[in-house]
Amino acid sequence: MAQVTLLTRGYMHRLSGGVIHASPSVTLIKDSGINVLVDPGANAKILVEALFREGLTPDKIDLVFLTHYHPDHVLNIRLFPDKDILDVNNIYRGDLEIPYEDSIPGTEIEVVPTPGHAPEHAALLVDTDQGRCLVAGDLFWWPDDAVQKTDHRSLIDLEDEFAFDHVVLAESRQRSLEMADYVIPGHGKPFVVNLP
Repeated sequence: MAQVTLLTRGYMHRLSGGVIHASPSVTLIKDSGINVLVDPGANAKILVEALFREGLTPDKIDLVFLTHYHPDHVLNIRLFPDKDILDVNNIYRGDLEIPYEDSIPGTEIEVVPTPGHAPEHAALLVDTDQGRCLVAGDLFWWPDDAVQKTDHRSLIDLEDEFAFDHVVLAESRQRSLEMADYVIPGHGKPFVVNLP
């Protein structure tokens, strides 16, 4: 079974003058001897400290998966200059773009397309001892001052001011919730799935 560790919980709040202070949940997945880092975020200091607590340094990460390309999720890829970077269907290795399908090569980690927040958005589905974990990126996210409601209807209807397509987003949320036992959202606390 794979191991999933939430390294840092995502945050998002607004400062004066329209400034947004944000970095996502950063997740470490250990599967088949491979260390996969999901959404390295924007705060390098917090990330390096979190890796250190796990006995790791950036050079011990084998590959980095990006759920989508929003800057708060991707800025820290600069800490991994020689690592493979993956998105929903490609591996980026230097100037090579290598297609793949369904799961991260060499692992049992399933890649689930979840468009809506962004066209390229994808989540990862991981079998663990605690059940099926959905590392969801911004399929689900809450600002710090929001009440995090996790009943089924609230999750489907969760407001997303940055979504490119709200209808597609709701469809992606429904499909994903049917697959998962618990979810690590892009910003906010992990939650257990309770379908009606």
